[in-house]
Amino acid sequence: MTTEPKFLPLGDTALTVEFAETIDRATNARVIGLDAGLRDAAIDGVIESVPTFRSLTIHFNPITLDHATLTARVTVLLAHPFDAISMERTWRIPVCYDGDYAPDLSDVAEQSGLDPLAVVERHAQQPYFVYMIGFLPGLPYLGDLPKELDLPRRKNPRVRVPPGSVAIAAGLSTIYPYESPGGWHLIGRTPVSLFSHLQAPPSLLAPGDTVHFEPVDRAEFARLESLEFDQLKSLCLEPEGTA
Repeated sequence: MTTEPKFLPLGDTALTVEFAETIDRATNARVIGLDAGLRDAAIDGVIESVPTFRSLTIHFNPITLDHATLTARVTVLLAHPFDAISMERTWRIPVCYDGDYAPDLSDVAEQSGLDPLAVVERHAQQPYFVYMIGFLPGLPYLGDLPKELDLPRRKNPRVRVPPGSVAIAAGLSTIYPYESPGGWHLIGRTPVSLFSHLQAPPSLLAPGDTVHFEPVDRAEFARLESLEFDQLKSLCLEPEGTA
């Protein structure tokens, strides 16, 4: 059952369109569709839009636009949904699940009742949907994790998580683009950079994309790590129609 979206003013310069109270792909598809439709409409006064799991926040210039006018324009867009999912890209991200690149792999194996190799197999065989980008610039929230690996966050978060760390928690997987604190289980690392302020757009991944993790050994990790951002990007992005 599709619920009617709620329009929630966020101060005097933003409007949140909330589609549901649940997190699922159908709801997220509506978020991504409105985000794409809003960009296509190029409404005067809209500064940017920020998609989340189940809502879209639209920032606007109050001198040019107000809540009532923006709500009316968005209502028209919602009557003719934009199929953004058809525009999704497919990525194959190399991950080394070895040694110090995967400090929590053994613990995850013990908690899930699997051996470490089975954890890697389960994690790498699953295609992941990019629900949203958040917490850090370029950090993706990837679903949906195999049920065997659905573990709560660590009881003791780390103060420093190395950049490129591939992690799991609460039914999701992610990749840390920068060194930062974090409470997810670290089971691998990728040489792929997820964010570059020199690129347009700066984030490698986007909501609606699909990610496949490809296990690599340490030698291949080192080779890939030596490549430039654009070289790695072209290697990871599947040509259209090959997903």
